[in-house]
Amino acid sequence: MNHFVAQNQSRYRSNKEHQLFEPKLQADTFLMEPNMEGGCTCRQVRYRLIGTPLIVHACHCRWCQRETGTAHALNALYEADRVVHTAGEPEIVVTPSASGRGQKIARCPTCRVAVWSNYPQAGPAVRFVRVGTMDNPDVCPPDIHIFTSSKQPWVTLPAGSKAVPEFYDLDTVWPAESLERRRLMRAKAQQT
Repeated sequence: MNHFVAQNQSRYRSNKEHQLFEPKLQADTFLMEPNMEGGCTCRQVRYRLIGTPLIVHACHCRWCQRETGTAHALNALYEADRVVHTAGEPEIVVTPSASGRGQKIARCPTCRVAVWSNYPQAGPAVRFVRVGTMDNPDVCPPDIHIFTSSKQPWVTLPAGSKAVPEFYDLDTVWPAESLERRRLMRAKAQQT
């Protein structure tokens, strides 16, 4: 069982507002994968997340601080095909980024809330879902704090939290299950 599910399973079972587990056939067995839902403030754009995130980043870079208007962004990384729109379609807004290659932010066309982004480094196959737009954001605490070299000096990270001054090596930080999902996603992208 993935670390995310193990840590948050009781929260899923106690939330009766949404169907949170979906049976998924894989290798002749059913795996229970959590579903999470979310959307913008006006509820015009809604989504369902299938399964657990690959990883959850708390990004303290100055670009994320500026774009969110707060101390850091909190993004749950999902394969694009695991982010299912259930109501409305977001408007894609291209914004500048530190890399100079821009970032695509999916925003509600009415209330303008950002629900997810695509970054050039990860491409269109990975969506960085804004944890704050989830109906139950408590189930997605950060797995790692990144770009802490530029975090606000008054931000104190929790004791024992994983943190790096800039970015990290995926192979040493991501759980094995996430690395396997990444391998499958890359293989699928090469076939198309």
